[in-house]
Amino acid sequence: MNMSDRIKKAEVRELRKNFSGEILLPEHPSYDQKRENFNGLIDHHPAIIAGCANVKDVVQAVHFGRENGLEIAVRSGGHSVAGWGVSDGGIVIDMRAMNRVRVDPGTRTARVGGGAIWRDVDSACRPHNLATPGGTVPTVGVAGLSLSGGWGYLSRKFGLSCYNLLSAELVTASGDVITASEEKHPDLFWALHGGGGNFGVVTELTFELHPLENATMFMLVFPPEDGIKVTRSFRDMFEAGAPDELCGELSFLTAPPEEFVPSELVGKLCVAVILVYAGPEAEGKQAAAPLLDLNPAGKMIMEMPYADIQGLEEMEFGNHHHSSSEHLKELPNQAVKQFCDRAFKMPVPSDSIQALASWGGNISGHAKGWPMAGLDALWHVYHFGVWSDPGADKSSLDWVNALRSDMAPYATGGGYLNLTVDEGMERTIAGYGGKDNFRRLAAVKSKYDPDNLFHLNHNVKPAASLGANPH
Repeated sequence: MNMSDRIKKAEVRELRKNFSGEILLPEHPSYDQKRENFNGLIDHHPAIIAGCANVKDVVQAVHFGRENGLEIAVRSGGHSVAGWGVSDGGIVIDMRAMNRVRVDPGTRTARVGGGAIWRDVDSACRPHNLATPGGTVPTVGVAGLSLSGGWGYLSRKFGLSCYNLLSAELVTASGDVITASEEKHPDLFWALHGGGGNFGVVTELTFELHPLENATMFMLVFPPEDGIKVTRSFRDMFEAGAPDELCGELSFLTAPPEEFVPSELVGKLCVAVILVYAGPEAEGKQAAAPLLDLNPAGKMIMEMPYADIQGLEEMEFGNHHHSSSEHLKELPNQAVKQFCDRAFKMPVPSDSIQALASWGGNISGHAKGWPMAGLDALWHVYHFGVWSDPGADKSSLDWVNALRSDMAPYATGGGYLNLTVDEGMERTIAGYGGKDNFRRLAAVKSKYDPDNLFHLNHNVKPAASLGANPH
């Protein structure tokens, strides 16, 4: 069904009259660029893209989508591996122009526009030596990441991104503009700590900030045959009581052509460890000593402003992607062996990674029963397949799914929803922390989005549609 079958030109003209942003239809020269998915496996063509400039625009776009029966997608950073930021045949509420960040150093808070990416936040906080936990890729959207958790290199020290959320302004399915906090709409505020974009279009988030002048990054590279030894050391270092200031991940990946990487490893499988210590280099070296003592084949250690560390990792749009994840309740030697063995089956060379991330610390210490899985887990394992050759689709997907099976005996059953696609209702329920959380989320959904207008997400249907069984 083409656009003319769904909406009339006259209705679009009426929308444009009071719309401050940009309205794009398929014939617009910028349409293809604006509809681009992060994941090249997905090629969606929306009927209309509403580039919102302010909250009023968002309200109009929500009304327009609902009144014209258009499926609504909300886009900010656009990194959804499932492609949920672009609706095929529907309306995209494009938040990217609403990316203003206002930092108040006196109250140590930041007001962040719903279309901001983490680079916007880190850059605004840098002059004040303040920071809040964000994603590890600077172009990821703040709202999308935070509403489903938000793991980053400061998370063991300051918790997940959503732990630092003080309030959120959003436009509901009815077009109302409300603010959720511990004092106002506390049921919705709870749901926004893991419940994703199920409840409305978030137009502004207010975060708590923390003093942080410099941090220290460690980038260590080992040959793949050292995988088991290095992974055990990485595990033991954190399980033995590494300071909360230390956070990071161990990955199998294709060694990049960086100056500190030995030439004989470039383009081949390697073990890479990235650690960030929220403090000076001398303290960081002491905390990271167990891995430094293994004499990595290549290393780079840098003390610098946290914002600079956050800007080091980039991800290109348009490649084929698939990802999944598991929280681990334990990481015995057998799990380490299976994790390392699976890495030798990953596609190389490629941009794919197979990673083990350190949780624990204040991820569990600051948890308040939020609707997320794995809050008391020490480990999070994920696999991010990246490839450009369509002929590699099956082998890459098989590798990603196989690691999940390998880790199943040690897993909690609930993955980190920011890194999973639609893997079925049971996995979605587990990702929200179980049936009790899911029922509670469904009750909130009934209140703020009773018709499930916002369903391009790990969807929670309104309580009335669930009946006695949340499946």
